[in-house]
Amino acid sequence: MPQAKSKTAKKKTAKKAAKKKASAKKTAAPKAKKKSSTASKKADTDFTDFTVGDYVVYPMHGVGEISAVQNQNILGKRTLCYILEIENSKMKVMIPVDSAKERGIRPIIQKKDVKKVLDLLKKDEVDTEEDWKIRYQNNQNKIRSGSIYSVAEVCRNLYKRARDKELSLMERRLYELAYSLITSELALARSVSTEEASNLISEVLS
Repeated sequence: MPQAKSKTAKKKTAKKAAKKKASAKKTAAPKAKKKSSTASKKADTDFTDFTVGDYVVYPMHGVGEISAVQNQNILGKRTLCYILEIENSKMKVMIPVDSAKERGIRPIIQKKDVKKVLDLLKKDEVDTEEDWKIRYQNNQNKIRSGSIYSVAEVCRNLYKRARDKELSLMERRLYELAYSLITSELALARSVSTEEASNLISEVLS
């Protein structure tokens, strides 16, 4: 009988050990899950070319300041986005970080690049295309490119054309847009007011 009792005791001890082992596995599982969640969170905020406070150029809209970089729900999917405040229109734009380059988002030009823009505005060149529809489309494509040098060409060509012949309403608006885009970017690049930048551009064009 004592031996039988000893075997029973061993069985009970083995069962207790098995329960403890299973309990330990259950306790360890949430820790692994927590670690995975942290890694996922880190992946969500992994970094981008621009940060809050940076000024960038958004084609056709102009200079804007990045006020936030945050996850937004787009078509049911969490997407990291730039929240951009456009200076001229005071409009807020949300741009997915992954598609920022594709949409033409770029940094403001440096101060040393301003001279190249002014030299382009000074050039005595005129767009020789006489069909205004083709000319308008070509100029619009240049502005959409987001390149300040292409925008400067549009501004110069339309300004010079307007001296000889009145622009159509659509071309006039395109000229005003090009002028505004250059003014706001040059003001930031040179650290001057938009009024000073505008005066400089007017002086160069005339």
